[in-house]
Amino acid sequence: MPRRLEPGARIVLATHNAGKLREVAALLAPHGVAVVSAGELGLPVPEETEDSFVGNAAIKALAAATAAGLPALADDSGFSVAALGGDPGVRTADWAEQPDGSRDYAAAMARVAALAAGSADRAAWFTCALVLAWPDGHVEAFEGRATGHWVAPPRGTRGFGYDPMFVPDGHAETFGEMAPAAKHAISHRARAFALLAAACLPAAG
Repeated sequence: MPRRLEPGARIVLATHNAGKLREVAALLAPHGVAVVSAGELGLPVPEETEDSFVGNAAIKALAAATAAGLPALADDSGFSVAALGGDPGVRTADWAEQPDGSRDYAAAMARVAALAAGSADRAAWFTCALVLAWPDGHVEAFEGRATGHWVAPPRGTRGFGYDPMFVPDGHAETFGEMAPAAKHAISHRARAFALLAAACLPAAG
């Protein structure tokens, strides 16, 4: 049986991203779970050395849980293109890295389109892995996926990352064109969170 959090639990979100903290805190609030970020606690960022989304999320969750002495939640997500053998995949952010340390996703999307242009296979997908870890080393892992196809040039200014070049199955708009609520209802992260909530979170109030 999966290990569950108790009502009123406090957990660490293994991120230094304030936007991600707000998003996850809103998802956890109905379940009576409070969250503080690794950034707020001044925890270091561990090196992600695994070749899977679950593996890298587990590294982050276990590091935060051990350092804080609290259960910790981490996610790892990325964009994959069939014609590129699943790349950029776990290296999604790396493809956007610039020499000065910043990230340029417009350049990353242009690279994807250029490399995949010779293939008739337009299939693409987003993956999100969520790992909940406890200080004793126990982990629960969940993975969600949104399937669709890639388009070029990118369309829309909403979302972030590779959203403007991804059209989910059954829709005409890219994630970059969709209203946030519409995207969140079908996203890879929403699907992973639904699995996490069913297995590990107290019932929503």
